[in-house]
Amino acid sequence: MVSEKKEPGIWQGFKAFLMRGNVIDLAVAVVIGAAFTNIVNSVVKGVINPLVGAFGTKDLDHYSSCLKAPCVVKNGEAQSGIPIMWGSVLSATLSFVITAAVVYFLMVMPMAKYLAKQTARRQAKEGTKEVIEISELEVLKEIRDVLVAQRGTGPGTTGGSGSATGPGSPGGGTGPGGSPR
Repeated sequence: MVSEKKEPGIWQGFKAFLMRGNVIDLAVAVVIGAAFTNIVNSVVKGVINPLVGAFGTKDLDHYSSCLKAPCVVKNGEAQSGIPIMWGSVLSATLSFVITAAVVYFLMVMPMAKYLAKQTARRQAKEGTKEVIEISELEVLKEIRDVLVAQRGTGPGTTGGSGSATGPGSPGGGTGPGGSPR
């Protein structure tokens, strides 16, 4: 009997795709982005457009120029002429600038500051560890030099067989660091 390997079905592949973390995060980002876009559009239409429109018409969408006269626009469609609706472009540009500013100042900048603090902490921690390692190494070198000096041989000399049998030698046998390196 030959064992047949079943290839994963379409449903299993689709389920595996949906269960990935990236897809879920992306879906949440799209939903929050859509809600955020509605807020920004409301601010632009309810606050910014009237402020800008205080110098002309009440709504930016009504600002236009005419390429080929006479321009007659009814219900958002040109009846005659070639109108250029630059007010709606200005409104969309303001929406974009406000959205970009809010995202930058409320999300990107605080996250950059947070990551910079984390990096500084990590570097400070690594710098402290390095200083401790260097100071431990220096202390160990000093201890070695003192032990070598107590044996009566200078650093850099081998001292024969490496065993010390003087009054200052610990235990009369081979001490720590029998032969200095």
